Amino acid sequence: MTHAESTFYLQAAGHRLRARTIIPAGKSLRGAPVLVFLHEGLGCIELWRDFPETLSRLVGLPALIYDRYGSGGSDPLQGTRSGNPFCWEAEVALPDILTACGIERPILIGHSDGGSIALLYASRYPDSPVGIIVEAAHVFGEELTLNSIRKAVTAFEDGTLRKKLARYHGQQTDSMFHGWADIWLLPENLNWNMEAALPGITRPLQVIQGENDEYGTLAQVDAIVRGVSGRTETLIIPDCAHSPHLQAREATLEGMAVFIGSLRT
Repeated sequence: MTHAESTFYLQAAGHRLRARTIIPAGKSLRGAPVLVFLHEGLGCIELWRDFPETLSRLVGLPALIYDRYGSGGSDPLQGTRSGNPFCWEAEVALPDILTACGIERPILIGHSDGGSIALLYASRYPDSPVGIIVEAAHVFGEELTLNSIRKAVTAFEDGTLRKKLARYHGQQTDSMFHGWADIWLLPENLNWNMEAALPGITRPLQVIQGENDEYGTLAQVDAIVRGVSGRTETLIIPDCAHSPHLQAREATLEGMAVFIGSLRT
């Protein structure tokens, strides 16, 4: 099947954001369900690698991938952030992005922080998503998460991680990194918890997590499944850490494709 791919910029939530679409022949972003990819805290379009394209071809649906504000090719962060940014991303940015792209029936696919944003959006706008898939999502703070973030700060400060990220985030690498790490490590966020929002999620949900995730325990999965109101299924992947779509690519592709096929699209 022929796919048309396009990279472009859009105005959403007061910022210029970079986006990419993958559209199969005969499909469009309007009307059809669209796979909407929400990247991790340090992520961007390129760090998904070819996973969105492969999943789009596998299930025959269009896809949208975008750089969140402050990441990749989108506008750099301005000023100091406070509070937890997930609510702004879920309640302001994502709805504006979907409207700008004419997407009415999203299937949200969120990794890590992107998974938390997908869950908050699905709670705030329960009739919008066709379904939700989250990989390694957080719904409350854990010491394991914070310790891994502290290790990332050390790796960034010694230059190892900064050099790697600069290939994708360019001149805004420092602001992007600190916009992620500093927020998580704020005293006000050490006891962050969004479980109260989970009952608002009524659409089908797939929860994916690696057994060896260095940023969250399986208690995150248990809390999500226990808290939501809609149909759920879980995919726990052995010998896999924080990025199932990269570290267990085939199992993750297969699991997502089967779940998407079960949705009433």
